[in-house]
Amino acid sequence: MIEKRFLCKTKSNSIVTIFLMVTMLLLFVGSCTSSKKETVAVVFNPDSSYIMRTTDVNTLISDSGITRYKLNAKEWLMFSKAKDPFWYFPEGIYIEKFDSLFNAEASVKADTAYYWEKKKLWKLIGNVKILSLENEKFETSEMFWDQGKERIYSSKRVRIEKKDQIIIGKDGFESNQDMTKYSFINSEASFPVSEKAPTDSTSTKNELETIQKQ
Repeated sequence: MIEKRFLCKTKSNSIVTIFLMVTMLLLFVGSCTSSKKETVAVVFNPDSSYIMRTTDVNTLISDSGITRYKLNAKEWLMFSKAKDPFWYFPEGIYIEKFDSLFNAEASVKADTAYYWEKKKLWKLIGNVKILSLENEKFETSEMFWDQGKERIYSSKRVRIEKKDQIIIGKDGFESNQDMTKYSFINSEASFPVSEKAPTDSTSTKNELETIQKQ
């Protein structure tokens, strides 16, 4: 009987000892694990963090359900979560406008561009070049295109080359969306174009290709 009691007591002590060792081991592992945890704070600023980036863009844009424009850009960033959602084209943009038969009739090119979705407002910056419906060339360093109000304007110096005349606006200009009716804020110079070849549909196409390649 003494031997059996001794064995039972020994087994009970062994179980208690093992339980204590396992508990201490778990606590030790838990403390080691918690000491290695790192917290990284991620700050998301919707006005400076884009949600989508697209490269080598070549797409068509519709207006009132009709395809009106073709857009080419090397990089397109979309800030759709910003307070005032906008698109950003940091490496330039080229836009062609189509007629009802999908023939290119006008074009816009710039080194950098912004587009605010809600306002339907474009801001074109750097070497802005436009070939209008009237086959007139506009060149300036900054231009705004308000599609909602169908208005184009600039406060920067602008050079307009017409078929037989060159006009330079010192403080910018304002125009309708088709750039067929415009006025200058302050006209700096106006002089005739000499030795200029007549313009036809072929030359218009060549002008579009030249602006796109520049």
